[in-house]
Amino acid sequence: MTTSTIAPTLDRPRATAAVLLAGVSAGILDILAAFVSAGARGTGPSRVLQAIASGVLGRAAFRAGPEVAALGLLLHFVIALGWAAIYYAASLRLPVLVRRPVASGALYGILVAELMHRVVVPLSAAPSFAESSPLRSTLIRLGIHVVCVGLPIALVVARYARRVGRP
Repeated sequence: MTTSTIAPTLDRPRATAAVLLAGVSAGILDILAAFVSAGARGTGPSRVLQAIASGVLGRAAFRAGPEVAALGLLLHFVIALGWAAIYYAASLRLPVLVRRPVASGALYGILVAELMHRVVVPLSAAPSFAESSPLRSTLIRLGIHVVCVGLPIALVVARYARRVGRP
């Protein structure tokens, strides 16, 4: 069996570059959207990053200083890279993810938003936050994840796939 008969093939350096670019792009866009959204409610960026760190540290994250905000930023990008890696791996088995990146990215953004909201955050040490308008909060969360997470990841992975001749 030759490598040409193994489907799909993997070019590790380019795959790593694709995942890094996709994850960092999504991470930057998502954190900026979180800052803007929180800022509209009177919450600063440091508090947003502490909230992310609270997934590991619990309520103690809100009593700490800049080091915890830095931890929150690091965790945010680790999570974004994880979602990018998952999409990339799925694209190797499901070519539709690279053939239709806009639709696939939009659906992936919704999937990521729901998994974060219903699985990841509840399993973490993060405290619950009351939502003043659950429907509005849900629509904002979904919109941010579609535009700032799913689409950038899908578009970067599709661009990589075209460069290496994947279908």
